[in-house]
Order: sequence, then structure tokens, then C-alpha cells
Amino acid sequence: MTIAPVRSTDSRSTDSQTLIADSTHQLLAEADGADHQRRQELLDEVILLNAPVARSIASRYRRKGVDSDDLEQVAYLGLVKAANGYRPDASTAFLSYAVPTIRGELKRYFRDCAWVVRPPRRVQEMQGSIAAAEPELTQQLGHLPTDEETAEALGTDAGEVAEAASVRGCFNTLSLDAPAAADNGARLVDSVADAEEGYELVENVHTLAPAVSDLDDRDRQILALRFCGGLTQEEIGNELGVSQMQVSRLLRNILDRLRSQLAQEVH
Repeated sequence: MTIAPVRSTDSRSTDSQTLIADSTHQLLAEADGADHQRRQELLDEVILLNAPVARSIASRYRRKGVDSDDLEQVAYLGLVKAANGYRPDASTAFLSYAVPTIRGELKRYFRDCAWVVRPPRRVQEMQGSIAAAEPELTQQLGHLPTDEETAEALGTDAGEVAEAASVRGCFNTLSLDAPAAADNGARLVDSVADAEEGYELVENVHTLAPAVSDLDDRDRQILALRFCGGLTQEEIGNELGVSQMQVSRLLRNILDRLRSQLAQEVH
């Protein structure tokens, strides 16, 4: 009996990648000459077939303060753009085109959308350069590089490196449930002052008082029953001896007059 040799995991993985690459090429070639609807169906297949690549690239950007699901969505968007922008007659393989496209989309997302506090553009770009250079410098030096060592490697000033490094926390925020101090168990939210609604109430009353004073007694009574007493339109109608529809119309006219008068006072 002949026993077939056991194929290594790496060999099976390579065969799978080759199969995906061949299938992708065939789908893209067919899509190139198809009508709009058929082309979109074929491109959808390309996207599904290569979705693991997008997820793998997105995973390299984790632990930077952005939710993993958001990163994957951005990576999928880059894959969609790559599938729509790739031309089968190009000399490069699809993944050689798609991987930089996906990375570019992720970097653009961090640059444009992921900042909680947005620093100047030059600081953002320097922070990206530092993040790219730091792993290699750490391996070469055997320790985390100082600002001076990083600046020398990047050909810039240590002060700019220090400024850019200071924005690393701008991708995420500290939860208000985090401890305010290590010894008393208080939370940060406990140190935040509550909103004082009384000031806004005084301002609103002061603004509305002149306009309301111009209303007749019945209109003021309707406002009081609705907004001070909390009565429904039907209950107000029972109180005044009119229908709910009449109350609705009266209330709408009153509010329109108040808005108009307040608008005139503003201008």
C-alpha cells in the first residue's frame, strides 16, 4: 500500500492562496467585459473572496484607540475601492494593488476621523512617521528610542519628535468611570460639575415674559394648562368647553405668534 506524503500546513496555505488569487483573476477578467449589473455581482464575489486579507490588515492597526469593528469596516471599504479600481490588464497582481489601497484607507481614516483632539497636520504626519520607525529602532538599539535617537533616524529635530509623541493619546479618551485617585475610590465623573438648569430657566422666562404678556387671558390660560399643568389637548378642551381639534389649532396659533415675536426681537 502506498501512503501519500503528508503535506505541510504551509504548503496547504500556499495552495489556498494560489487558488484564491487565480479565482480572483478570473472573476476580475470576466467583470471587465460584463454589463453593469453582472460586473457588480462579480466584484462582490472578489470582495468576499479577499475579505480575510482586509481583516488581517485591519488587525495590525488595533490597540490604537479605534474599535476593531470600525477598523474592519474601513479595511473593507479599501477592498471595495481596490476591486472597482483594478484593471485586469495591469502588470501587478490584484493583491499587490489591493493591499496598499486598504492600508491607505486605514491611514486616511486615522488621519481624518480617529482624532478625539485634532493636532496640526504636521504633528499628525510626524506622529505617523514615529510610529512607523519606532519598532525597527527598538530592535536595533535594544531599547525604546529616545526623542533624540528618533529625531536622528528621521532627520528632524528632537523637539518636533517630542511634540508629536505627545499626541499619542488623542485617538482615545479616558472613561468618566475611571478612578479619579488611587486611594479614595472616587470616579472622574464625581468631579464633574452638574449642569445648573436654573440659569437656563431664568433666561427662558425672561425672554418669553414680554411676548406672553401680549396674549389675551384665554391664550395664557391655554399655555399654562398645557406647559405648566401638563394637561393633554383633550383635557384642556374639557376645561374650556371646546373640542380637542380647536385646542390644537389655538395652541398652534399661539406658538406661531410667540415664535414670530421672538424672531423679530432677535433681529
